Amino acid sequence: MFRLSFPKNEQTDALAHAILSLRSEAECYAFFEDVCTIKEVLSMAQRLRVAELLSEGNSYQSVCEKTGASSATVGRVKRCLDYGSGGYSMIIDRQKGK
Repeated sequence: MFRLSFPKNEQTDALAHAILSLRSEAECYAFFEDVCTIKEVLSMAQRLRVAELLSEGNSYQSVCEKTGASSATVGRVKRCLDYGSGGYSMIIDRQKGK
C-alpha cells in the first residue's frame, strides 16, 4: 500500500476511480481540462518530466535547464523519488516497459 500525505476519503476515492475509468488519451485530456486549471496540468506534466530526468541521473541544474522547473520544484520531486510513496517510480518504470 502506498503512503499518502493527503486524506483518503470518499471524495478522493471517487477521484481515483474516475481517473481509473478513463479509456483513452482523449478522455484523459477532456477530464483534466474540466477538473484542473491549465497551470495545474502543466505543473503535473513538468514534475513528471523532472522525475524522469532525475531518475536517469541528470543533475539538478541540467533538469532545471531542460524543463524550466525551479530548483525548489526539482528538490521536491527528488525528495518524492527518494522518500515518497513510490508513485513517480511506478509510472516511470511502467512507461519504460512500453
